[in-house]
Parts: sequence; structure tokens; C-alpha cells
Amino acid sequence: MLAALQNFFNVFGATIVVPVMIFMVSLFLKVSPKRAFFSALRAGVGLTGFGWIISSFTPLVTKYIQQMVETAGLNLPIVDIGWQTGSLTAFSSSIGLSFFVFGLLIELVLFLVGITRVFVPSNLWNNFGYMIWGTMAYAATGNFALSFAFMVFVLLYSLIMSEVIADRWSDYYGVKNATINSIHNIETLIPALILDPLWNLLGVNKVKLNPESLKTKLGIFGEPMTLGFILGLVIGILGSLKDLASLDAWGGILGFAMSLAAVMTVFPLITGVFASAFGPLAEAVEKNKKQETETAETLADKKRWFIAVDDGVGFGEPATIIAGLILVPIMVFLALLLPGNRALPVVDLIAIPFMIEAMIAVSKGNILKAILNGIIWFSLGLYAASALGPIYTEAVQQYGSVLPQGVVLIMSFNLLAHPLTALVFFAWISGNPLLIGATVLVYLFFLFLLRTKRESIYSYLRKMADKNSGFEGSTEKIFIAED
Repeated sequence: MLAALQNFFNVFGATIVVPVMIFMVSLFLKVSPKRAFFSALRAGVGLTGFGWIISSFTPLVTKYIQQMVETAGLNLPIVDIGWQTGSLTAFSSSIGLSFFVFGLLIELVLFLVGITRVFVPSNLWNNFGYMIWGTMAYAATGNFALSFAFMVFVLLYSLIMSEVIADRWSDYYGVKNATINSIHNIETLIPALILDPLWNLLGVNKVKLNPESLKTKLGIFGEPMTLGFILGLVIGILGSLKDLASLDAWGGILGFAMSLAAVMTVFPLITGVFASAFGPLAEAVEKNKKQETETAETLADKKRWFIAVDDGVGFGEPATIIAGLILVPIMVFLALLLPGNRALPVVDLIAIPFMIEAMIAVSKGNILKAILNGIIWFSLGLYAASALGPIYTEAVQQYGSVLPQGVVLIMSFNLLAHPLTALVFFAWISGNPLLIGATVLVYLFFLFLLRTKRESIYSYLRKMADKNSGFEGSTEKIFIAED
């Protein structure tokens, strides 16, 4: 059975599997077959568009990042070759596929009994994020039961973060009753919550660094298209410092700048198509809310639930992609400067916009806050990736693909640069009952707070967001298309 599943995913991939899951979930939520079909089709079209853009753009940005690395004289042994290798490894291991089968049942049970108010099966593909952590645990310990339990635990605590950010993410990115839940992108909620009071104390919330203020202050230079071109120029020049006297170098720099301008322009359009796939699902969720009276509204808020959507929905939002791309060269320089760091982020640098969506949503599009949070959290993430690199490499060698020539140790910045998950991982693979028990107790404490104080948490997050000056949320609101 596991071999058949492995072959199925190898043959069809995300562009087929995700639409099929959306179609099935839509029918389950009593969406009409016609709307369910168009939702599935939009999801497939959106994912295909994402794939085309990212596969075309990644080699370009990787080229200039590698040149920046060579210019700076970096010598870091754990090389980032992208999350795709981790996905392949997750779906190639027996323990990963076991979670994909039984994890779906676990996710349904968790939702039906009310432990979580996030419906995860709608974003089933991103389960590979849990599966790769379990595969690493199994490679490190050889203990199947422990590794499977660890995957379930990572799912549990990630669902808390997913539900906490749900109201803010839904409001900011304009998708009703939706949230993100992939473990490799949701953890950035932690620094966003912890550090926000500090940034407000320092007055960062009053700094109007967001897409709308940039447009006002900079005119045409504040447009996402123009900013993409400027950022492309900066990254291209930094990656070509040794060849700036060459006409060919400037041809490459200007070509890269134009490519980034195109990404900034086209990605939001594809995002709109992909996000509209979840419109009927969100609408079906909305119909479950009773709003006849004030009492009914309160009851509805307590029972409100969310559809899990792919992080690609928010990737192309202006503040998200601008802050993410500014962090690209910053993280390369930090990799050079941080003492004891052994990890070199390369391919997954393009994934940083995915990774900061929680930060952007919490701060209501405050780009400066997102950059500051990213610098701190991703710096810690580099140390996490440094520690996890050898284990990740072993897992890939056992279950995944052959390593690139000349590369000894590998990592995925997107999958591994997560300090909290790394701490939980090492606690579990130690096999120490006290350490494992401590992680469980912490989870139970926060689950109790979420289940008893959810409305208060959402109210607090709204007040936090409103303290940021001059931005009313994403201008790239998602609409539900008529079919």
C-alpha cells in the first residue's frame, strides 16, 4: 500500500493531488459539483503557475546569491539545496507515507472532537512538512513508534499556532475563514508575538514602511513592479561586484531586475487565481455561522472554524514579497557573520516570503517589523539548520535522492531554520521521558488557553495590529469568482 502511494505521488504530483483533494473536500462541504470542479481547476492552474514562475526564477536568484557568497568568501559546509528534496524524501520513506495515510484520519478526528478549529485536509499536500521531521527522527533513532508520535505532536502544536494566527491572517490576506498551517511557515508567529511589544516601545509601529506608504512617498518607485526592479538591481550588483566593468554582467543584472519586476507583477495575479479556489470552501464555512441575534453571533464566534490553505495564497502580497526579498541578501550576510554558523542558505531564500506571512499578518503589513523579526528568528534558524544538517543529510541519503556533486552536507532553509521545532525535535529524539513530557505539558497549557480564551486572543491581536500606522491590510484581497 505504501509503495503504491509513493508511486502515485511520484506520477501525479501536487498539481493533480491538491485539486483532487479540494474537489473532494468541497463536495463534503456541500459545494455544488460545478463550483467544486472550478475550485479544483483553479487550484491546479494556480499551482502550475507557481511552479512555472518559481522554477524559472529560482535559478536566476540562486546564481546571484552564489556569486554574492563567492565574493564574500563564504566557507560553510551545510548547503541549502531547496525544500523540494525534503518533500521527495518525505514521500519516499515508509514512516512519512504512514503519516500521510493515518495522519489524515488523525487530522479529521482532531477537528471533529474540537481539539482544533482548523480543517487541515484541505491543505493535505503540505503534510510533507510533518513527514520530513518524522523521517529525520526515524533516521536518527530507528524507533518507528517514537518518530510517528513525534510527527503527531508536531501536528498538534503547529495547529495551535495555525488557529492563533487564523483571524489575523484571514483578515489581512482577505480570505474569509482561512489560515495557513504548514509547519515550515507557521512558526514565525512566535517572534511576531513576543517581539511586537518591544518594537512598539521603540516606535517601530509608527514607521510607515508598507506598500501604501511607499507608493505615497516614492511615487512610481513605490509600486511593487518598480520595487521589484530596484531590488533586482541591488541583488544583481551585489552578486556581480567583481564584473561590474563587463557589459555582459550588466546585461545579466538588468535581465535579473526585469525578471524580479515580472515576479512582483505576475505572482499576485496567479495568487488571485489560486486563492479563489478556496473561495467556495470559505463561503461554505461562512454559511455555518449563525448571525440572527447578538447571542447567536457570540456563539458563532466560539464555534468559528477555518479552512487550511496553501501558503502560496499570500506569497505575492506586496508587503510580504517586498520584506521577504529584502531579507534575502541580509540572510546571506548574516550566514557569513554569525559565529559558529555552518549553514549556507541558497535555494530556499526565495521561500522567505512564504516564511514571514505570520509576521506580516500580525503587524498589519509593517515591513520594518517583519525584517527585524526575520533577522532575529532566522539567525537562530541558521543555528538550528547547522545542528540539523547532518541528520537531514542522512535522511535524504537513506530515503531521498543522490546529493549534488561536491556537496557533503545539505539542508533546506525553509524546512529546517525553525528554532522552536528544532528544540522539540532534539527533546524527542533524546528518548528522555522528562524532556518529552515537558514538551507535552507546554502544549497542553497553551491548548487550554486557546480553547478557553480564543476570543480574547483574537481581540488582543487585532489591537496589536491596529497600533501599526498607515496600513489597512493587503490591497490584494481575494474574491470569490462566480462560476
